[in-house]
Amino acid sequence: MVQEVLLNLSIIIIVSAVLAVIARIIKQPPIIAYLIAGVVVGPLFLNITASSSEFIQVFAHIGVAFLLFIVGLSLDLRVLKEIGVVSTFAGIAEIIVVGGIGFLISAGLGMGSTTALYIGAALAFSSTVVVVKILSDKKEIDTLHGRIALGILIIQDFAAAIALMAIPLLNSGASQLSVLISFSEVIGIIAAIFLFSAFALNKFMNYLARSQESLFLFGIAWALALAVLFDRLGFSLEIGALIAGMSLASSKYTLELGSKIKPLRDFFVVLFFVFFGTQLAGQIGWDLVRISLLFSALIIIVKPVIVMTILRIFGYKKKTNFLAGTSLAQISEFSLILILLGYTLGHLSQDIMSMAVLIAIFTIGASSYGIYYSHALFDKLSKILGVFEGRRYMKKEAFKEKYDVILFGYHRIGYKLLNALKETKLSFAVVDHNPNVILSLGKEGINCIYGDASDKGFLSELELENVRLAISTVPDENTNLSIKERLNETGSKAIFIATAEQPRRAFELYEKGVDYVIVPHHLGGEYASEMIKSFCLNAAKYRDAGRKHLKELLKAKKSSRFELM
Repeated sequence: MVQEVLLNLSIIIIVSAVLAVIARIIKQPPIIAYLIAGVVVGPLFLNITASSSEFIQVFAHIGVAFLLFIVGLSLDLRVLKEIGVVSTFAGIAEIIVVGGIGFLISAGLGMGSTTALYIGAALAFSSTVVVVKILSDKKEIDTLHGRIALGILIIQDFAAAIALMAIPLLNSGASQLSVLISFSEVIGIIAAIFLFSAFALNKFMNYLARSQESLFLFGIAWALALAVLFDRLGFSLEIGALIAGMSLASSKYTLELGSKIKPLRDFFVVLFFVFFGTQLAGQIGWDLVRISLLFSALIIIVKPVIVMTILRIFGYKKKTNFLAGTSLAQISEFSLILILLGYTLGHLSQDIMSMAVLIAIFTIGASSYGIYYSHALFDKLSKILGVFEGRRYMKKEAFKEKYDVILFGYHRIGYKLLNALKETKLSFAVVDHNPNVILSLGKEGINCIYGDASDKGFLSELELENVRLAISTVPDENTNLSIKERLNETGSKAIFIATAEQPRRAFELYEKGVDYVIVPHHLGGEYASEMIKSFCLNAAKYRDAGRKHLKELLKAKKSSRFELM
């Protein structure tokens, strides 16, 4: 028996690895490869999981526990202060609208109210794993649309956590009063865990951190212990693992702990998605495919429209709205966990499991392409997206002012450049497409213009003839080329400083006539190198430089614009 399980497990890992390599080549997220691997090794094809399904399911649940533990590590409650009202409002609105539409469509197709409720909830969530992975690969996780999308995902993750906690309570068949009491009890347990973590566990972790091995083992033990505790109390082990992560989210060892457990998590998560892929069993008829495509269309089209509409209300530019909206056009790993929980509790049938797998494959596959090529898609669809253009926070006559310096983009290094410009006698203005930045800068009396530097129509309205220095902190090559083109059209003799994340992009900008290209990590390396040459082994000088740096960071933190950076 053991040998058979090991053999089947080896085949599953080999198939998953081969498909993951293929997925990487065609720029698909690995989750798709793992789901397809599950389909391949499942009943429809190789059917090698039948004799080992219980073991694989155990491994899958361990993978879910580690996945939610690490997700919990990133859900620091203090983050809610930083993601802003827009992400909170958009996240809640998207869950309500998409979930409601999904429920109504399911009910209209003749499904029971319980099944419709599960489907509506599953459709409402978007994948943190997919979005963060692809935006990180594109170096866009720290952009305006990336931060908004991440904020919405955090709100959705909290909502999913509540759903996972509530379902076992509702499944008990108890009265509303009993459910309320049970819910109060679990809230009390969670509060006790957080208090224990804050006043005792964090101090204990200071001791454990002396040994990386001890910290690693503690993280595994804490995640699995709370998962088992919540499972024994009649709740899902998933919510236990999530609470375990959240209870440590404010610890200074969060990043270290997450990085140590991540490889172990990745192994078990592969088996989770493979297990889910194996659930694509039985007859996959046209009706099931048709319904899956219908729900997939709802996710791919309606989700972005809802997010873009909310962001427009808050005054964001149509490009920001489009990029943030298209990032969320898929179902989540939480959606799969939710459906799996419903299936385990006997609420859902095998057909619903199969449908969820199909929807995951369709939406994650389509959205991965949408995120990778979002800028190109926007260029093609820009003319019909005017309805999502947010209102502008500036006066028209602001375009007629004459400035010595124009700074495109306040975020990232723009904050430091603005401080430098204040010390000069030059007149300057900041161009940014984040309305919160514009409002904040305006309150401080800083000249600012609300607009998107990647929009050629907007650039054509700017009078740049008398500008002596133009600085772009936007790392997008097309945006920088558009600014350079506009400078050439106006006959401006301005010095143009652009920004690029990669050296090869910097070479291309230099070839187009840009005077200087900022490559942040190169500049950081050069500065550190000069420090080493100058200070050598003089500890006092390093500490003095560190104190000066700390003062700058504290000064930035006290600024009303710190959370916008």
